[in-house]
Amino acid sequence: MKPNIFSIATKELHQDAFIAWLLQWADPDNWQYDEDLHNIGTQFVMALLMKNHDSSDLKIIKVRAGRQWENIDVYAEVDTNKGKYLIVIEDKTFTKERIGQLERYRKSGEKWCEQNNASLGCIYLKTGSESQKRLGMIRHKGFQPFNRKEFIEILNHFPVEGNNILIDFRERLHQLQKAHDAFESTIIGKWNDACWIGFYQFLEDNLGITDWHLVNPPGGESFWNAVLNWRDWHGFPVYLQIEQGKLCFKISHLDSDIEDYTKSEIRNLWHDVIKKNAGAADERTIRRPERFGTGDYMTCAVVHKSDWLGSGESLINKTLVLQNLIHYKSFLESLLLVPRPY
Repeated sequence: MKPNIFSIATKELHQDAFIAWLLQWADPDNWQYDEDLHNIGTQFVMALLMKNHDSSDLKIIKVRAGRQWENIDVYAEVDTNKGKYLIVIEDKTFTKERIGQLERYRKSGEKWCEQNNASLGCIYLKTGSESQKRLGMIRHKGFQPFNRKEFIEILNHFPVEGNNILIDFRERLHQLQKAHDAFESTIIGKWNDACWIGFYQFLEDNLGITDWHLVNPPGGESFWNAVLNWRDWHGFPVYLQIEQGKLCFKISHLDSDIEDYTKSEIRNLWHDVIKKNAGAADERTIRRPERFGTGDYMTCAVVHKSDWLGSGESLINKTLVLQNLIHYKSFLESLLLVPRPY
């Protein structure tokens, strides 16, 4: 495989440097050195500005970009024919925001803009993947997500072939996107973490799910899960969860104010309701878990991967899988009307 500097230098600091470098190319004075890089940099700046402002008829006059001002990953001061802008960029590869991080950066940006008569734009640039629920929380904090596909579209727009830095970064993003799309062309038994993430993103777009993220159980092996729904059954949260294979019917006591039951009693209640109300077809596929637990989020019944996703030797049938998941979600919805047995 052709060596790629960004496949070796995978830390966010290295990506920060590339982003600041590309922003600097947007300065009109740099057109004389490389017209293509200047055009890409300009389009990049305009795309970031469009996330927060009306950039129609906007003309860039000056760009000053750098790193680690007020601990902000990347920033850009942009002078235009319509005034001055400050772009604050929180750059993420596969990590997530730290508590209070975005709020501090936004506050620093607002203070600078007030002092310099400028308009602020806050960007959460993510070349890894993150669920739509979590990106919604990012938007709520005043940062607009800018994702891998958007970056790829800009880098593909101009056929730059003479700059290895840009080519390597562009190819690295293509590699990441290809890895996440591989769930469609890889047999199910060979799916890796990236395939599961790509599949969960497919479900976000075509089924609508509550959230997906990495779970690190104490003393157990980590896995990528997807919560398909989150409903209430007589005071107890109940939901369907994909655990990188099994489809699990779950129940929790954490958000319940009912204290008349032990954890095991809660679990057994929901298990009994599921089994007694399953139809003939579901009786075959909805099974008792290998073991019952008494944690905060308890599995009460499972559907094995082969029964809802497909054989380990087959490629995914996306239409059939969506039909299966819609069926199990509908079955859970029907259980919400079932009274507690005792």
